[in-house]
Amino acid sequence: MKFDQDTIIVATKNKGKVQEFEHAFAPLGLKVKSMFDYIELPDVIEDGHTFVQNALKKATTVGDSLGLPVLADDSGLCVDALEGRPGVYSARYASENATDQENNDKLLQELGELKQGEDTEQILLSPARFECSLVLYDPSTKGHIEASGSVEGWITSEVAGQGGFGYDPLFFLSQYEKTMAELTLEQKQSISHRGAALRELVAKISEL
Repeated sequence: MKFDQDTIIVATKNKGKVQEFEHAFAPLGLKVKSMFDYIELPDVIEDGHTFVQNALKKATTVGDSLGLPVLADDSGLCVDALEGRPGVYSARYASENATDQENNDKLLQELGELKQGEDTEQILLSPARFECSLVLYDPSTKGHIEASGSVEGWITSEVAGQGGFGYDPLFFLSQYEKTMAELTLEQKQSISHRGAALRELVAKISEL
């Protein structure tokens, strides 16, 4: 595919993700637009079984509708003690239109039920990882580029931090001794799943 735009369209309505994309693409001189700029487009039903399937569906659906290259991501939290859940259902774990707080509450409730009878003072509940798949799709060629990233951590029972979004206040990083929500945007981008995927994607775009 060929990418010669000065603006990159991201198929998301998540303000936190938009901010991270803007930060990542600024060094390339790329402006970011999102679904907040194209409110007439219908929502894409994310019914894939993997992150990359959902990202590809969003990118192709929105890209074909606009006739412009579109970047989409799908990402989520995979918790070992829950056999990989919430996974692709991370954004709607508690319900279809769940808030971050509702999703976090359900996650802690499920882990708490699993830990019944164990040390009630245990703070780190389970190993976990964030995963991210990115797809940049060009409707003029029907071609696309994929990139992915992940970061390992733990789910903690001690919610901390005001930054980030989603499960960030519960995701503890041993190397920082902080949750993802306690990191600066620069720190988060340097180690996060989306940051890793974005670096891979930016490298691939630079080679086009």
